[in-house]
Amino acid sequence: MSDVLLSVKPEYVEKILKGKKKYEFRRSIFKRNDIEKIYIYSSSPIRKIIASFKIEKILKDSPENIWTLCQKYAGISKKDFFDYFQNSEMAFAIEIGSVDSFKEHIDPFEVIENFKPPQSFYYLPFAFQQNL
Repeated sequence: MSDVLLSVKPEYVEKILKGKKKYEFRRSIFKRNDIEKIYIYSSSPIRKIIASFKIEKILKDSPENIWTLCQKYAGISKKDFFDYFQNSEMAFAIEIGSVDSFKEHIDPFEVIENFKPPQSFYYLPFAFQQNL
């Protein structure tokens, strides 16, 4: 089993925590199929791991079809969605299951050796997973 760290903009993190955003959209997705949990890295200026969630399912389709299926709980404007997927033939929507918000945010620079914020996602080292 493995876990993934996703880099998410703070405005979208808030919507995930409030249950207004039930899908996280990506242009590319994990190659591994043993991913159970996703940790949320709130990007700059927060720069902390603030929550985790279980994956319900991952949808794969054209951006147009993904928008049609997910727009009610997208937590992102139609314009921003299609700007993000501009020139992409494929879109992925990770359906967010139960969310665990951390009382104390984790500084990845302190707990993950040679940490660099992920551009999209990052497979977490097993040692990190053992410490949570």
